[in-house]
Formats: sequence, C-alpha cells, structure tokens
Amino acid sequence: MRGGTVQINWHDTKPVLACDFHPISALLATAGADYDIKLWATVSSIDQKKVPGVTYQSNLSYHSSAVNALRFSPSGEQLASGADGGELIIWKLHITDAGEVWKVHKSLVFHRKDVLDLQWSADGAYLLSGSVDNSCIIWDANKGSVYQILDAHFHYVQGVAWDPLGKYAASFSSDRTCRIYNNKPSKAKGIEKSNYVCQHVISKAESPVADDSKSARSHLFLDETLPSFFRRLAWSPDGSFLLVPAGSHKSTPTSEPVNTAYVFSRKDLSRPALMLPGASKPVVAVRFCPVKFKLLGTYTSSLFKLPYRLIFAVATLNSLYVYDTESIQPIVVVAGVHYAAITDIAWSPAGNYLVLSSQDGYCTLLEFENEELGSPISLPEKKQVTSDENKTPVVEAKVEDSTSASVDRIKEKDENSLKEKDDSDGKQASISTATPQTKAPKRRITPMAID
Repeated sequence: MRGGTVQINWHDTKPVLACDFHPISALLATAGADYDIKLWATVSSIDQKKVPGVTYQSNLSYHSSAVNALRFSPSGEQLASGADGGELIIWKLHITDAGEVWKVHKSLVFHRKDVLDLQWSADGAYLLSGSVDNSCIIWDANKGSVYQILDAHFHYVQGVAWDPLGKYAASFSSDRTCRIYNNKPSKAKGIEKSNYVCQHVISKAESPVADDSKSARSHLFLDETLPSFFRRLAWSPDGSFLLVPAGSHKSTPTSEPVNTAYVFSRKDLSRPALMLPGASKPVVAVRFCPVKFKLLGTYTSSLFKLPYRLIFAVATLNSLYVYDTESIQPIVVVAGVHYAAITDIAWSPAGNYLVLSSQDGYCTLLEFENEELGSPISLPEKKQVTSDENKTPVVEAKVEDSTSASVDRIKEKDENSLKEKDDSDGKQASISTATPQTKAPKRRITPMAID
C-alpha cells in the first residue's frame, strides 16, 4: 500500500467537503466550498514506487454556494450534488465527439436549507437527501419531483443511507437519533407504490448497574456539539448490516463515554449488535469497499459470520481505520494526515483506491497493490427483499457479559498503542498495516458484542 496527502490545489484552498468515485470509469469527483465540482483521474504509483496522485480532468460549475455532498448513480450516467441553501442538482453524462461532458439535467427544488448528504437507490430511480431543514426527501430522479417527505427528525439530518436490497432506508440526525424506514408498498388504482414508514427510532440503550434490578438508559450517539456537519452512515454492499458513526458508548452509567461506530444487523435493526471502540476522536463517516473478498481462513475469532470478507473504512475527525469482517483488528491505520476535520471517504469500484477529503482543503489518496486486500469474488445480482430476511447473510453477535469486557480498559490500551499524530508539519502520513498471520496478532481495536 502506498499513499499520502496529495499536494495540489483541489478547490482553491477551500475545504473539500465530499468525494466519490465513478462506479465504472473510476473517475474521482470532489466537491468543495469554492462552489465547484471537480473531476480527476487517478495516477498509479505502483510501478514508479511513488505516492499515488491525480490529474485534473474537468470542472462542473453551476452551484451558487458550497457543495456538501455528491454521489454518482449506480449506472454512472448521473451525478447528484447537494449544496448550501437547499440546492440539489442532477448532472447527466453526455458522450460527444470531443469526449465525455457532464451537463445539468435536473434541478430538484424543495429543501429550504443546506443539503448535507445524498444516496441513490440501487436501481438509480430514486434519490434520498438529508438537510439542515430537519427533513429527508425521497426524489423521483426520472421526473425530478418529490416522491416522499420524511420529516420526523428534530434537528439537522447529517447522513442518509439506502439499503442495497431496497427494503430499508436510514437517516441520521444531530438530534441523536438514527431512524430506520421500512418500505411498505401501498396500492392505489391497482398500482403498487413504494412507501417508506419509520420502523425504528434508535436513540438510547440500556446500561447495566450494580443492582441487577435496575438499569439506566444512555444515549447511543453524540449530540449537536459534534464538530462536524456530517454523520455519513453506510449499508454493507450485501445489505447484511448497517454501520453508523458518531457513536458514544458507556459501559456503565458512571463510566466515561467512548467514541465508537455501531454495527446493526439486518436481523434486528432496533439495537446495535457490535461496537468498534478505541477512537480518541468522534467517528464522522464510514464507507464500504464495493468488492467482496475470499475468506483468508487465518482467523477464528471474528464476530462477523459471513461466507466472504467485506472491507470498510471508518473515519474520525483526524484519523482513518480500515477493517475487514474476518479479523478483529484494523488492517490499516492512518493518523495525522490533515490539519482539519475529515469530511468524507470514497472507494474506487475495484477497491484499489481509497480517498478521504478534509476541511483543510486537501485529500489523502491510498493505493492498494493487486490483491493486497485479498482475492476478489464476484458479487451476486442484487435482488429486492420480499419476506424472508433470515436468508440474508448477517452479523451474528457473540453474546458477552459487558462487565467482563471493560470498554474503559480497551480505551486505555488503544490510546497507548494508537496515539494519533497531530504534528505541526502534519502533511506526512502515519500509516501502518497488518498482514495476515497464522495466528491472530495482538489486538488494537476490538469489536465488542453488545449484550
């Protein structure tokens, strides 16, 4: 693996607020506070033994304010971008004699305030947006019209995610709740229409106390004082689980809270199944590699029970952890690469590039060599979920007594072994990797089952 902070003028020294890879061509799109969207081609460093880089391709100028979110459609034919003031644009790719050109296709008008996050449905027919106006909107991307409004949050909606199997949608707000919506189609005049109904409002969890007859409820998520406008959550590419950032876990009512990301199993989305403690700063974004990998078979203590390996990135305000679902420790740790908060993460479609953007105006690009992450396997065709959820591979949490696995001890251990770098000359990356071994290496950050 090679990588580091790319020293170019990404967005006129203004904060880079979002990034995404084209699902076919691997073109990198970035959005910034300079009101523009820029497209870049990645430059490999494997042969030259240098740090990977990018070359400028084109500029998409239309927005009149800072662009906070952008996502390519699954087909790659469209690009959605959301900005301050409620601006929401769908761009469409046109093939001309001069090459590929992106043009404004539709302007979606309804949000009254800043759009903070976007997500396409798996078929590309709908778009889900979250806004500072406390609402989520499902848009009909073909018509450019509002399909359904989800307005139950009491504060900014800072993250949205759509189940790749089409059954669920999720929204995450600074009101300290994550809402899970279930698609319960309704029929009108013989025509069946999607209708998303809130099924779970995830906010608090029971914390054990000394007296077994009592319990206390504590918040699962950080409040609006989190120094980031983004809480970017994500579904796994197979839909088996949902990963949610901005977590705050207390093992007992009197213990100090630990920053974490929570894992929710598709079998039970009402409560977290696992937690990833250890980060000294709040988690602001998570993103899955779109590729499935063959099992290594070298670890026996994984809490994720899947017939393949999934890889995902977890970004705190100032560091990045890359996990796989077979081992119990992060396989990559990157710290101290940016002066300001990380804002977004993106994986290339082949999983060989990982980029993270920052408010300091720079992006860090990591490149993985051929099969460095593992041997890819082909993804089965996505199917709409009908009734039998138990057939979907899911996270199986091992039940543990929370008193026997002290989060406080894990936090102390991890802070000693993963002290995050913040030097004044901080553009040099501090990167460590863990390679597969015949026996499990020393734990650094340990996923814990939540009993």
